Amino acid sequence: MPAAVVEYKGWKEGYRCGYCASERGKVSAGMWAHSMTVQDYQDLIDRGWRRSGKYVYKPIMNQTCCPQYTIRCQALHFQTSKSHKKVLKKMLKFISQGDVVKVASEEEPMDSHIEDAVACDFAYKSESRVSQSELTPLNVDHTERVENEDKDTGEIKEEVNAQQVESGSLQICADKGAPAPGEPSQSAKIVHAPPKPGKGADLSKPPCRKAKDIRKERKLQKLQNQMCTLEGSQHQAGDQVLLLQNSKSKSNQPKTMEDFIFASLPDDARHKLEVRLVPVSFEDPQFKSSFNQSATLFAKYQMAIHKDTPSDCGENEFTRFLCDSPLEAENAPNGPECGYGSFHQQYWLDGKIIAVGVIDILPYCVSSVYLYYDPDYSFLSLGVYSALREIAFTRQLHEKAPDLCFYYMGFYIHSCPKMRYKGQYRPSDLLCPETYVWTPIEQCLPLLEHSKYCRFNQDMKAVDEGRIKELGRVKVLHKRTMMPYSVYKKRRKGPSDEASVQQYASLVGQSCSERMLLFRS
Repeated sequence: MPAAVVEYKGWKEGYRCGYCASERGKVSAGMWAHSMTVQDYQDLIDRGWRRSGKYVYKPIMNQTCCPQYTIRCQALHFQTSKSHKKVLKKMLKFISQGDVVKVASEEEPMDSHIEDAVACDFAYKSESRVSQSELTPLNVDHTERVENEDKDTGEIKEEVNAQQVESGSLQICADKGAPAPGEPSQSAKIVHAPPKPGKGADLSKPPCRKAKDIRKERKLQKLQNQMCTLEGSQHQAGDQVLLLQNSKSKSNQPKTMEDFIFASLPDDARHKLEVRLVPVSFEDPQFKSSFNQSATLFAKYQMAIHKDTPSDCGENEFTRFLCDSPLEAENAPNGPECGYGSFHQQYWLDGKIIAVGVIDILPYCVSSVYLYYDPDYSFLSLGVYSALREIAFTRQLHEKAPDLCFYYMGFYIHSCPKMRYKGQYRPSDLLCPETYVWTPIEQCLPLLEHSKYCRFNQDMKAVDEGRIKELGRVKVLHKRTMMPYSVYKKRRKGPSDEASVQQYASLVGQSCSERMLLFRS
């Protein structure tokens, strides 16, 4: 399998944030991924990274103005809410009957904000100028000879003290009062704070129950009490209880998400909706034939929803942002039939595309990249509908690929109220920014109400298990030759680049740093 090749670009500080409108509040690290395996990207997003085209970035959580927490939904246990069912019913009614009240939805589409790597020009100003030939490693035999260079000279492997890595090898100049990565945050001791007025439902509390269910439960309890107290009427009351229980189990059995999505349509249905999964590749006939229509829809969406100018959302921008992917397509015996990689999930209504969900299918998850849709169909709540379809799709893939059971929704931004909608897809977890362990969102929300940056892992002794331990083992691609950093360091001429390599390795973790090739000129 070809190794991933990345070009680390370092930190970008003080650029505009699209969430809070701060002109100089955003801080992130980034790298160009010339190629990447699906396992490498899976491991990276499990450390807080995310891609936009071939640019892969990670917010510096304790410094950026609006911390962005990776969020995943446990797709196999997902339960539709009342509002989710309304959206599914609305779509079903529209397809079947064609009559639906055309009121624009207030629901946010998945990842409608792209300021991190698109609206800000940092990513493209830093675009790679490296030629493809420089990125192609030489034969394996040559590489093995270089990797054995250490042994031939008797050099002892260099190790990086783990405590140094945790205590500041990133050279982060933290704000006053902001804990550095690996240090306990003050927010860990905070008790639950009620939600502020006007900021939506309290997600830390269970959802409200239907009044109909409560009435039935009371009636059932009353009949059971009658059985115990009223002698002579036990059989009659028992029959009523049995009837009520049967009624509840049959007529009141809640419909699943799939019941709505895959419901049988009448022969005279007014519309036809078809969802097509298309690999992101210009070699694929379906992708190629639908490219122009898809690009036109993207431009229409960006100009209507995000107020872009035509030059901001042309075919080049569309290709660079949503068609260029570093992920290498991969098929595995125990993987999904469609394989792993990047895809466009196209929603065709009566022969034309009305929405496209851009997704990555990875070893453990379906990762939502972006959604764009025809603003003329906003009344169908396509942001919510596509998210539900993607969760259902994750469940389908799980049947063939047992390890694939999560739906990643990108970033959850609690400090931006209009971006909290992702927390409505339950059950879901947030990624701890210090130890990279998953924590149920219900446990995170009280902490986030008190502080926008939080360590979710309450075990104060816990550390990042994937942290860099041996800098010398970082894989490097230099002059088309793969070698460990310990060898490259001896060969390098000019000033030391150890601080930059240390920063990169600390952010991607030991495993990825030993698999991916860090390009050095």
